[in-house]
Amino acid sequence: MHPSDIALPESTPVSLEQETPLVLPRHVAVVMDGNGRWARGQGLDRVEGHKAGTRTAHRVVEYARRRGISVLTLFAFSSENWKRPAREVTALMGLLADTITQKRRLLLDHGIRLRLIGDIQGLPAPLRLALERLCRETEDLADMTLVMALNYGGRLDILQAVRKLLSEGVRPEALSEERFAAALWTDGLVDPDLIIRTSGEQRLSNFLLFQGAYSELYFTSKPWPDFDETDFEEALVAYSGRQRRFGGVEPA
Repeated sequence: MHPSDIALPESTPVSLEQETPLVLPRHVAVVMDGNGRWARGQGLDRVEGHKAGTRTAHRVVEYARRRGISVLTLFAFSSENWKRPAREVTALMGLLADTITQKRRLLLDHGIRLRLIGDIQGLPAPLRLALERLCRETEDLADMTLVMALNYGGRLDILQAVRKLLSEGVRPEALSEERFAAALWTDGLVDPDLIIRTSGEQRLSNFLLFQGAYSELYFTSKPWPDFDETDFEEALVAYSGRQRRFGGVEPA
């Protein structure tokens, strides 16, 4: 992959009002990386970085809806994040609980459906119940779908799909990509067209491994708390300018 295929140069200014309509992705997924490093750079505790990241997520959700994105997936808590210090994990769970209350009005007022992917049963019971209640409240809303990846890992998703198919007695000759995809936590969602990762790391980190097979990747060095509407628009411009190919030859 040539570097120019990875990201729009950060120095390129982008207006939020494009003269030429963009080819927008239907589904944008985001690895919200860099909260801790941002906090360290500000001389703050890591938890303050997560709080700042939560505010960024709120703004990005609003902007994605206004921009006409159908599905926005946020990698909020991975299955590996339990390995972090207990104090940080507890703070993250508390922030998630607070976010439910804060986002409830946003989702209801703007027609946004909440969907969860990941091992939700592994979350603290009060948080899980509150999340499931909000999913039920918003299940008929259709302006946008907000997918929260919680206690999620791409390998874990594949593993649970295999276990599910085995328990259903699916025979090898009856298994297809479509049948397998239906067993994943993302069943019913279109695969991500664009995956954005902040804070300079250029890897998927166990995020949507099966679903992202042909996703366009966009990396920015900005830490998540500094990511704003202009940065999101730059990612959309970069996506719109790419020629997508799904294993075929380059168009003539």
